[in-house]
Amino acid sequence: QGLRRGQVSLVDCICRSHENGMPSLSIIVPVLNEGERIAATLDALAPMRALGVEVVVVDGGSRDATIQRARLRADKVMSAPRGRATQMNAGAEKASGDILLFLHVDTQLPSDADHVLLNGLERSGRVWGRFDVRIDSKDPLLRIVARMMNLRSR
Repeated sequence: QGLRRGQVSLVDCICRSHENGMPSLSIIVPVLNEGERIAATLDALAPMRALGVEVVVVDGGSRDATIQRARLRADKVMSAPRGRATQMNAGAEKASGDILLFLHVDTQLPSDADHVLLNGLERSGRVWGRFDVRIDSKDPLLRIVARMMNLRSR
């Protein structure tokens, strides 16, 4: 079971300085052999993408259909050496947004994540943020895991 399908996991956000007006948002998704899940993850981001949010997928050497499925659903699809941090850094370098949101492929954002993120950063005056973890499971042990993860990342 673990932390797989149907969960919300940590999302990290970093705010870079922006020009006058509303800051722009880029969502960076590091992937490796996610051909089975990438379409659903990116399709869920389509409403935000339609509003101008940039989606960048960074592949670490997949041997399945990840890249092909992502190309139809992302603004940029690129390759980087394998390793989540390396891929995230490569995506950050190519992203055009003032705010960078790093999203794991097994993560579901709230439908209003862009507004929650922008408002939260503005209200707090901080240049980073995160969403709480909520694991979609009836297993009480996984609920405890989610609580501990949230406490650890505060």
